[in-house]
Amino acid sequence: MKHYPPEVPSTYEYPRENLASFLLHSAEAYPDRPALWFFGYKMTYRELLDACCRFANAMRAIPLNKGDRLAIMLPNCPQAVIAYYGALLAGLTVVQHNPMYTPRELKHQLEDCGARVLVTLDELWPRVEAVEGELPVEHYVVTSIRDYLPPVKSLLYPLQQSRQGGVPKVPYGTRVLAWKHCLANASAELPKVEVDPMEDIALIQYTGGTTGVPKGAMLTHYNLVANAIQSALWTYKLQRGKERYLAVLPFFHVFGMTVLMNQSMYTGGMLILVPRFQAEQVLKLIHEFKPTVFPGTPTMYIALMNHPDRPRYDLSSIEVCVSGAAPLPHEVQAQWEKLTGGKLVEGYGLTEASPITHANNFWAERKPGSIGIPFPDTDAQVVDPDGNPLPVGEIGELAVRGPQVMKGYWNRPDETASVLRNGWLFTGDLAKMDEDGYFYIVDRKKDIIIAGGYNIYPREVEEVLYEHPAVAEAAVVGVEDPYRGQTVKAFIQLKPGMQVTEQELDEWCRANLAAYKVPRAYEFRDSLPKSAVGKILRRALTEEATRQA
Repeated sequence: MKHYPPEVPSTYEYPRENLASFLLHSAEAYPDRPALWFFGYKMTYRELLDACCRFANAMRAIPLNKGDRLAIMLPNCPQAVIAYYGALLAGLTVVQHNPMYTPRELKHQLEDCGARVLVTLDELWPRVEAVEGELPVEHYVVTSIRDYLPPVKSLLYPLQQSRQGGVPKVPYGTRVLAWKHCLANASAELPKVEVDPMEDIALIQYTGGTTGVPKGAMLTHYNLVANAIQSALWTYKLQRGKERYLAVLPFFHVFGMTVLMNQSMYTGGMLILVPRFQAEQVLKLIHEFKPTVFPGTPTMYIALMNHPDRPRYDLSSIEVCVSGAAPLPHEVQAQWEKLTGGKLVEGYGLTEASPITHANNFWAERKPGSIGIPFPDTDAQVVDPDGNPLPVGEIGELAVRGPQVMKGYWNRPDETASVLRNGWLFTGDLAKMDEDGYFYIVDRKKDIIIAGGYNIYPREVEEVLYEHPAVAEAAVVGVEDPYRGQTVKAFIQLKPGMQVTEQELDEWCRANLAAYKVPRAYEFRDSLPKSAVGKILRRALTEEATRQA
């Protein structure tokens, strides 16, 4: 507690209200402030609330009832925000889906959650159509990127799409509804739907599936309200009604949903919507629109710093960056802060905790390599396999509890019971805590490499590789070895124009690591496989390395 800045309370009375109340409060306080910016199109808070009410009433007219699941499969665009808060105003449960899902992945999640309506893009319709007859979905609401483009860009959009094969034909009718038609014919009155914030599920958020079949974490209105406010308390220097949030992280991922969409609505900020991360486009947006808040992933910051045209752009507007979804190499943090003058800190969270539980201080003491200290009202401990607390400095499983921890997994009572025990969420991550209460993630339990009886944590080896001046990105995995059980293999992506040999990397690692931790094999790649939010997929590399072996 002594490492909390004076401005951050250790406990807070989180309002027990519908998550969509964030929008209601900001629309009342800042009705004419831009809430969204999208390729030149601006939508004020008054206009956003109007659209959300219309969407809510359109869904109630179907009719959808309180607690029914509404699925959203959209990139970052105005429709993603409208459908999300509109569904919450109607008392529905939102289920987010990655627009890059294959028909098979989409079918699994829609069947599992029992969604009655799916909101998606015309460009994505072929994937939906491939499994439409096998889904529980009763109605589809289909929109187009063109629906919220400025006039000139809207006229040019069909031409651009024709160069990419054209826009798929959507069979609009009684089951497949056009977005613009739905909103135009619905009432703009605020729906009168009461929710129980402590019990009613606002969101079913599926885990990434890196450890098996994705499971739907049930997050209540109170879970999400609490975590957005915790995040806002932590960034206490940000000013209400003035900040500009660069929304590159996708809203369909719980990290982007909380630190961008929910937090911006809570603080009356402006969301600069970016449907897909492209380094040059993001550099231009920062230069032109001067965003102040830019949550991201290490791979995003790396891509921007290493872009050949980066010196042409002014990035000094950036004040606050929180890195999540993957470990933040210290070298990346130091370079980014030197470049922008802003603060970049590492945080920690997981889908089951809405997602943030820990973060380093922005403007007070922080420790490189640490995920920081627990958020207000959040307890954390490191435990042994039996759930007993371990002494300072010892490695064990990280367990957390707080107002942001999920209600459980959708329709999976056994799996819920295995991770929620006596009020604690067992994260599956290996961690240690120092004498100041700062926590350090050592690795995923399933990612440990055991070579010759020694435990090797991939993150430790990756940190050393990231410090090499030629290395842009690195991933370390365990490969089966007949003698040692497993051996260490490193996948390397080099910075543009840089060269390094395996021998040089080996010498670098031997100078900085114990001999048993040094990779026995290196593979150079043009790119490394990543998730939708830019997290390097170790599992994919492990499977590939295993097949090769």
